[in-house]
Amino acid sequence: MSRINLVTAAQANEEQLALYAAIEEQLGMVPNFLKIFANSPAALTAFLGLHTIANEGDLDGKTKERIALGLAEQNACQYCVSAHTAIGKKAGLTGDEMQANRAGTSQDAKAAVAVKFARSLAENNGEVTTAELLEIRQAGYSDAEIVEIITHVGMNVLTNILGKASRVEIDFPKVDLKHVA
Repeated sequence: MSRINLVTAAQANEEQLALYAAIEEQLGMVPNFLKIFANSPAALTAFLGLHTIANEGDLDGKTKERIALGLAEQNACQYCVSAHTAIGKKAGLTGDEMQANRAGTSQDAKAAVAVKFARSLAENNGEVTTAELLEIRQAGYSDAEIVEIITHVGMNVLTNILGKASRVEIDFPKVDLKHVA
């Protein structure tokens, strides 16, 4: 049971219902973590705006999901591991690839560097080394893509924190964490 109120459609005000309608149009459902965000329509609007903008960049969708899985496992957010496993499948990631992502790497050499870099950013609160920046550039990532990776790290850490703080009920096929923190 969630420790923070899930705003159901029955409880939602006009502003929340309008946000839910937009979410449902995009996703076909309103995931529980967004129902937690809806306690503050301003926070939900901000998250949706960041999510929309972040998904318009140069970084490919599979790599975004790889990063999300790597961070969700690293941050021990079972909700996010479950959600991004379902989303990763839709994005075309295999089960073996998603296991690699959760372990902090990828079967794709370039993506492996991105997942490793993302996890280092989160673990070190942005204090990455010059060698790490050189490695990601040498893997072929542009400065725009590096900034997008940083943006995705921030966005995913936010959702990991929300998922863990609220203990939101998982509304995706449940996936167990590898190591409970």
